[in-house]
Amino acid sequence: MKILVINPNTTESMTAAIAESARKYASPGTEIIALTPKYGADGIDCNFESFISAVAVMDLVATYQGPFDAIVMAGFGEHGREGVQELVTVPVIDMAEASAYVAQMVGRKYSVVTTLDRSIASIEDRLILAGLFTRCASVRATGMGTLELDEDPKRALEVIVEQARLAVTQDRAEVICLGCGGMAGLEEAIAREVGVPVVDGVGAAVRLAEAVHGLGLGTSKVGTHAFPEAKKIIGWPISQHLT
Repeated sequence: MKILVINPNTTESMTAAIAESARKYASPGTEIIALTPKYGADGIDCNFESFISAVAVMDLVATYQGPFDAIVMAGFGEHGREGVQELVTVPVIDMAEASAYVAQMVGRKYSVVTTLDRSIASIEDRLILAGLFTRCASVRATGMGTLELDEDPKRALEVIVEQARLAVTQDRAEVICLGCGGMAGLEEAIAREVGVPVVDGVGAAVRLAEAVHGLGLGTSKVGTHAFPEAKKIIGWPISQHLT
């Protein structure tokens, strides 16, 4: 099968790291096609940037040429997933939800370790909307922005481990979810330091995409995620106007 793994920001090095993690967890025979939006923010740390990225990601999917069997949204709870689901019939897996589903299979309570304090609310909202917040012990912030994770991985590992330990010792978390696609690849080192399972959302999303596709299931087109009605939309997709 072929899975589109979409990094919602425009930083190519982060797309490469996400792709590496996706391929690490993909089953033999699964092809990972990692994509970067044509426009948007180079790092997503607020709602403004997230909404811009949502349009860019929908544009990317709407104009993608070639077959694919599933989509993985490699932003932790970023906006746009529901819109993408309206555009396609294949499974669309959000990495935030995927990591929470998997975490609940291997522990009673899980915590998310993410980037900035301002990102906590959007992650909580995504988990609440998905019905996954009841068993969330906490969402903790490292204080590092998305781009900082990419630029200083050594420091990133240190602060993630610090917050993960606090989640386990103070919040009673039994599993840690990495709350940013830019943290992909750090899960094994963090697990060794903290002593609990650590879920990489990219890997979890890839595996769940394989499972849903393997069951012969796709996005329902009745009701909520039916195809958009034909309307005149001015100036979108924006990519048509880019040189």
